[in-house]
Amino acid sequence: MWPAPSLTRPLLTSPTNRRWLPVVLGYFALAILESILLGGQGAAALAAESSLKQAVQIGERLTYEISWLNIVAGTAVMEVAGGDRISENKVAKFVMTAQSSPVVTKFYPVDNRVESLVDLSNFQTDHMTFRRREGRRKNDFEYTFNHQEGKVLAVKDGVAETLAIPPETLDAISCLYYVRSTIPLKPGATQTLNVHHDKKNYKLEVRVEAIESVEGSWGRVDAARLLVVMPFQGIFLNQGNLKVWLMTDERRIPVRMKAKVIIGSIVADLVSGYQEARGAP
Repeated sequence: MWPAPSLTRPLLTSPTNRRWLPVVLGYFALAILESILLGGQGAAALAAESSLKQAVQIGERLTYEISWLNIVAGTAVMEVAGGDRISENKVAKFVMTAQSSPVVTKFYPVDNRVESLVDLSNFQTDHMTFRRREGRRKNDFEYTFNHQEGKVLAVKDGVAETLAIPPETLDAISCLYYVRSTIPLKPGATQTLNVHHDKKNYKLEVRVEAIESVEGSWGRVDAARLLVVMPFQGIFLNQGNLKVWLMTDERRIPVRMKAKVIIGSIVADLVSGYQEARGAP
């Protein structure tokens, strides 16, 4: 997958392309998690623990290889861990990490980590942290949600601000696991949902385009191809649209994610965790 050395260095060092490295790594995985696979039939009504048991499995760990212009730019990992109980309700901790590959780290190191603590009785976020390390930029975000009052306490680099949020708001990571249990995998299906990220509220939409066969390290599987319509620009400087391939079995594992940018496309392919998630020996 690697270009010749004479081509690789200009790709990474040119002023134009270096601007894309934080996009490729720092935001790609997070953008996926904040916008893909959106449910909209009412989070509180649909997200009972019994309906989430297939897609929310404590111990699941999915690893993705992120590539751009045939360069392996880094990896992203999504994990589900157990958490403390909230008011006697079961809690899951969703963790996402994104790291640059060794060759990219020489020019633009990326080491991001996001954690979200979610009450599985209603799938509402209690607390979320985002540790962003991209080049020279270092930010720490912390969100404490109060869904009953429709507010979130957002702290960025030690500065706190209380913001209003719509009913049934999900965070940038929990929306992925929520929709893995709720979205109808039928061509033509559309859903919307409220997501809060980076001190802003977004209403996002997903469309199920088709069911097709896709092949990768996981073998060949049937997957639903979803188009995610993002109503804002800035992450990909395009129309903001993403495509995601979601397996059609009971686990609904995302096996591939793709987004077009001004220069080429960014692709995330599942490279580890599929067999474990399937329950293989």
